[in-house]
Amino acid sequence: MARTPSTMLPLGTPALDFSLVNVDGQVVSLGDFDGAPALVVAFICNHCPFVKHLGDEFAAFGNEYTQRGAAVVAISSNDVANYPADSPEQMVAEAEARGYQFPYLYDETQEVAKAYAAACTPDFYVFDKNRKLVYRGQFDASRPESGIPVTGEDLRAAVDAVLAGKEPSTEQRASLGCNIKWKEGNAPSYFG
Repeated sequence: MARTPSTMLPLGTPALDFSLVNVDGQVVSLGDFDGAPALVVAFICNHCPFVKHLGDEFAAFGNEYTQRGAAVVAISSNDVANYPADSPEQMVAEAEARGYQFPYLYDETQEVAKAYAAACTPDFYVFDKNRKLVYRGQFDASRPESGIPVTGEDLRAAVDAVLAGKEPSTEQRASLGCNIKWKEGNAPSYFG
């Protein structure tokens, strides 16, 4: 299985606006999360073995942290023509099966993934109340077949710090996963 690291977008980068369709058919935009003290943006998909590996724990994380006041949003940007398991219809089924209580958005044009310099699934970003990037990297050190339990400890530590009004540690490890499945001719310059 191919392993692609996240790009590690520079800390301090502002959250970029988006307006994408959620699995419930509603359009969700960055401004919908105004007032949340922390915003987690996760680039995921349905078929990636790295996402499947942490999917249940990510669902639990998202549901727990939205209860604690953070905003959590997941985005799928994969080319569904070549990867039909990631289609919007399958995203609905995935959100229901995993019990996502946070938005799971479809980035059909792949422009949001490009704006965030997303490279892999999963790819995680945490923004503070001013929507400045304070964390980008892995969920935790677990990978498929690693034998390491999935805990979400890296992402949890970052969001806990933001919710406590503190800066997360700048010692951050890149996420690792499948590359985003770019449409032919659409891969951004930062990607390979």
